[in-house]
Amino acid sequence: MKHYLYHSSSRDSARSFPALLDAERLFLDSLAGRSPRTTSTYRSGLGRFREFLQARGIDPLAVTTDRFGPDELERFYTWLVRAYGRDDRFTVVTYVAGVRAFFRFLARRRLLPETVSFEELRDNLREVLGRVPYKTPRIDDRLALIVTYVDGLELPPAHGPGQARLELLRDRAMIRTLFATGMRREEVASLDRADLQDGRARQAIVTGKGHKERLVFFDDTALRAIRDYVEARGDTYSPLFLRHDKGRGRPGAGGRHFRLSAQSVWGVVKKYAAAVGVPASTHDFRHAKASVMLNRGAKLSEVQDILGHASPETTKRIYAHYEVSHLRDVFDRFSASAEELVEALEEPPPAPLA
Repeated sequence: MKHYLYHSSSRDSARSFPALLDAERLFLDSLAGRSPRTTSTYRSGLGRFREFLQARGIDPLAVTTDRFGPDELERFYTWLVRAYGRDDRFTVVTYVAGVRAFFRFLARRRLLPETVSFEELRDNLREVLGRVPYKTPRIDDRLALIVTYVDGLELPPAHGPGQARLELLRDRAMIRTLFATGMRREEVASLDRADLQDGRARQAIVTGKGHKERLVFFDDTALRAIRDYVEARGDTYSPLFLRHDKGRGRPGAGGRHFRLSAQSVWGVVKKYAAAVGVPASTHDFRHAKASVMLNRGAKLSEVQDILGHASPETTKRIYAHYEVSHLRDVFDRFSASAEELVEALEEPPPAPLA
């Protein structure tokens, strides 16, 4: 690939700009209040960005932040698409999100050339992002079998060895929560007992992506499973879903060290999905919730609020194709056959007014 660096202005020459790796360290330090998963994801994106620079003949160890131009994100995205393919959009967008956040940080700290704004970087990226269609999620119709399978498993005896009974009660409550609410796995893992009053409250406020709060709703079956699990635990630990394995160590304040991780939530779903023979992950429960509601007549704006999408365009882009049942009803009610239209032509004209 052709070697390319942005030429900063004469005003920038009087300023001091950090090396890329130093800027990365400042950025990652600024994420101290974010989740470890976010930090890890952004670090991975920055790693791909350094590979992108090397592919352009630019030494990531020597380049400074004043050498980045207004089309940097656009060029990075295009390179990722070539490297991973147009179908692996999730991977590409994940890496771009990390580098996009990095450039927003640079702009906020005035570590970009004076003539380069984050708004221009963002707009140039949007131009190319809009050219690649989002692949509509394909949800296996048998997803609900995972829920009924877990519910149908026989509970180990209450006074049996180990924590098998508690683990199964937890898994039932967790699977029912995912199915009922459409929550992200990180949101499920972060639930506290107080959020749901130990399974007595029908709704809870959770903090989702971008630290935005939203209301999530639980059905009676999920709440019953939560109550069964919490009552069987007999503890006062704060997290709703706990680890029950022997290696969990000491509980920490309020049992915070026992909290089940988001990755473990994913692992529980994969375990039962494999047992049933249905390819599924935690996010498939989210997609299934949206598709069922849309097919039963819910509006896109309503699904947007329930799922916590920041933009209605996100909901529309992902789920528009799932409004099949509603559209079929409209098609059947308001279409007319050729015979009906011909018959209408043959009707006698109305009698003249007296």
